[in-house]
Amino acid sequence: MTDKKPIVLSLGEILWDMIPEGKRAGGAPVNFIYHATKNGADGYSISAIGQDELGDELLAAVEKTGIKSILQRNAYPTGRADVKLENGIPEWTIVKDVAWDHIALTQDLIDLVRKADAICYGSLACRMQESHDTIMKLLKLSRPETLRYYDINIRGDHYSKELIEEQLADATVFKLNDDELVLLRPMFGITGTDEEACKWFMDNYDLDYVILTAGADFSTILAKDGEISTLPTPRVEVSDTIGAGDSFSGAFTINILLGKSLKEAHRAAVNTAAYVCTQAGAWPDYPEVMPDYIAEYEAKHKAE
Repeated sequence: MTDKKPIVLSLGEILWDMIPEGKRAGGAPVNFIYHATKNGADGYSISAIGQDELGDELLAAVEKTGIKSILQRNAYPTGRADVKLENGIPEWTIVKDVAWDHIALTQDLIDLVRKADAICYGSLACRMQESHDTIMKLLKLSRPETLRYYDINIRGDHYSKELIEEQLADATVFKLNDDELVLLRPMFGITGTDEEACKWFMDNYDLDYVILTAGADFSTILAKDGEISTLPTPRVEVSDTIGAGDSFSGAFTINILLGKSLKEAHRAAVNTAAYVCTQAGAWPDYPEVMPDYIAEYEAKHKAE
């Protein structure tokens, strides 16, 4: 028996979200690592930042939270996303050809990937060739038993069918939201119910889990053994939804690695995401005990 923490990595973008109130550090992969770490992982964010003031500030922000990282520094500008909030929902304009588009394949990354128990990656960071090649090579260098969590995380036009097929081929877990499923149906010629569509991806890409989130309504997780977990999204007072999906992913991944059941891991993911929605930004401090929003939801509806 060992109390060694599972090693969890994220590969991809790190940037400043330029929101109306100012700038906040973020990027889906590093958000994922923040929450995986908070839930018990030995987490590392792998990305790149510029040799500029925004890069200095981003490195300081990451270090302040306690997130471990390998942040390469290169000659490109530090990543930035201009964010406009509509009723708390972010709309993104992501600046192109920035530092995280040029993550280099190095021996320290290879060494760390070979130790990883889980790796999170997405489509956005593979929009340009250098980071694409590095990320896809690192996935192939991971151990066969490593959980490879593909959060498709479609943004703008930074994706293609060929890229999605390539990334699915390396995945053991596929996470998408209901809007992304609508986009993928005609792309892959998928019909049937949402559950049947998720099963299509599981069968065609030999996945262990497929996760479908539907914002304020519900989330469903299908497992390879046929188990299905569906939970409603609890009603909370929303500050903003930045990082909520990433927190769901981070909490789910580490709970699976720690040996929790599908339903336990799903419940932890939903409660974590609900909490993040009540807070400003993607990296809120955690309470001593995470509220059980699902229990509150169930009690309320039972009373009704």
